[in-house]
Amino acid sequence: MTDLCSLRLNSARNAVEIIDQTLLPHQLEWLALDCLQAYCESISNMRVRGAPLIGITAAFGLATALRNDPSTHGLNAAKGALLATRPTAINLQWALDGVTSHVLPLEQSRRADAAFECACSLREQDIESCSSIGEVGRGILQDLLLDRGSEQLQVMTHCNAGWLATIEWGTALAPIYKVHEAGVPVHVWVSETRPRNQGAFLTAWELQRAGVPHTVVADNSCGHLMQQGMVDCVIVGSDRTAANGDVCNKIGTYLKALSAKANGVPFYTALPVSTIDWCCTTGADIPIEVRDSGELLSIGGMDETDTFRQVRLGGAGSSGHNPAFDITPAELITGLITERGLIEASSTGLSRLRSNR
Repeated sequence: MTDLCSLRLNSARNAVEIIDQTLLPHQLEWLALDCLQAYCESISNMRVRGAPLIGITAAFGLATALRNDPSTHGLNAAKGALLATRPTAINLQWALDGVTSHVLPLEQSRRADAAFECACSLREQDIESCSSIGEVGRGILQDLLLDRGSEQLQVMTHCNAGWLATIEWGTALAPIYKVHEAGVPVHVWVSETRPRNQGAFLTAWELQRAGVPHTVVADNSCGHLMQQGMVDCVIVGSDRTAANGDVCNKIGTYLKALSAKANGVPFYTALPVSTIDWCCTTGADIPIEVRDSGELLSIGGMDETDTFRQVRLGGAGSSGHNPAFDITPAELITGLITERGLIEASSTGLSRLRSNR
């Protein structure tokens, strides 16, 4: 699939390096995170993004903070600072709660090392979960190709839910990587995903490195492509899934689900079980992050001299509203692709999953 992962440990195993995703696709640069402030800045400014990766990065950030202050006060303060970086993705709280419950009973002198080992374990669990999601999704895609009887499977995705959003494999892209490795002919429609263009900048970059055929399309063209019979299925990720199967994902996901429903196109969400928030009864309970309007009113890219420039799109004085996520109701979702199999997007389907934990 790829020779890279999104977060790596340095040789001394006491620090973490991430890919600065704000520089992609133009520049691949690793950034060392060595203090709590660096972790918080990287998460809030989306140098790392994607619910699973945010959670794992935060876990390492908490371990780093405990090296300087392993007291319970220091633990709670660092956890609070990390929790404040992004409000929507549930994996952030899930990972921090996991590390906290693991180290809190320990003597202060043992907390930092124990937290680091816990974060390493979460990293390995994510790799295994995403690989399993890929295997479950591979079977779905292979069956779909047989049903369609076409020469090439046409899959649409939104935002970036590949290995850049996890550690390896990804969620929504994992089934695509698996079928591609199995020799199944697959093509991916990559929606640009305004306003930060994670599809055009990140997903396309990933797929290109893996040799997966793909085409970047404008967000507003996706309904047309489905209407014209050019899409066999849609697979997206999830930043938080409610207990009734409602899915919170990157803004624009809801519109794709509506188009898929109207045109009889299967619409799947791929997610690890850690992304399910059992405390959220429905999607209405999920907080939606509203980001700076500057992301909407400006854009960065390379000019004809290969110099990176930020340019204004909106007129001087124009205002903007920039919600980062939307809610896709469970009734629009064909199924949830998890590491434990294909799950019905409903309270019943998820309650069965929970009872088998």
